[in-house]
Amino acid sequence: MKKRCTFLLAALFALAGFAQTTGSKIKIAEDILLIKLSDKAYIHVSYADVPPFGKVGGNGLLLVDGNKAFLFDTPWDDPQTEKLVTFVSDSLHATVTTFVPNHWHEDCMGGLSYLHQQGVKSYANQMTIDIAQEKELPVPQTGFKDSLMLKLNNIEVDCYYLGGGHATDNIVVWVPSENILFPGCMSKDMASTTLGNLSDADVEAWPSTIRKVIEKFPSVETVIPGHGRSGGKELLTHTLELLTNNQK
Repeated sequence: MKKRCTFLLAALFALAGFAQTTGSKIKIAEDILLIKLSDKAYIHVSYADVPPFGKVGGNGLLLVDGNKAFLFDTPWDDPQTEKLVTFVSDSLHATVTTFVPNHWHEDCMGGLSYLHQQGVKSYANQMTIDIAQEKELPVPQTGFKDSLMLKLNNIEVDCYYLGGGHATDNIVVWVPSENILFPGCMSKDMASTTLGNLSDADVEAWPSTIRKVIEKFPSVETVIPGHGRSGGKELLTHTLELLTNNQK
């Protein structure tokens, strides 16, 4: 109990400074942090050892409005996800009510079992659900095919399946009011010189999918990749360049 109280006090003190400016970071645990994008939007970053790549950071999107929160991608596993959800409850005073994964990999829905235990509603591309069932993974509850619109109070959130890429089932999440696009692992960060893990990729479809994303969201200001630093639409064009070079 004493350890928990100490953790919460430290988190609250950190949050006081964190909440003042965008781009600020707050360390939730040794392997989890938040990056503030706006008063309502955060990137959550969690770390795991992934052979042969070593320590890998995975990004997700957290939206908070009033006493409710939506989560897009979980940290890598249930314990990390519990830490994040507990912080959202104790320090941001919001309850995670809704979850959507980008695709079926563990850096997107490794904490789904914990979310279901907490009564969080989950939605996913129907392809993601089918793959999860086939691989005997925790299965999201409600599927969609082409698009899904969610509302977090007055914040509209649009989820689209535009084609295969890093995975055959990957989607993009668009938050118009924030001009934030979360394409996840479909988009590489500017530091990337390769396409990363291609074991489940649809490399042939990926360039066409990225072009659709670029055309569909011309006003995007913030693009959140699955790994690495966020940026602007240059992340999408950089990914397309990597794909073009890969096909030569």
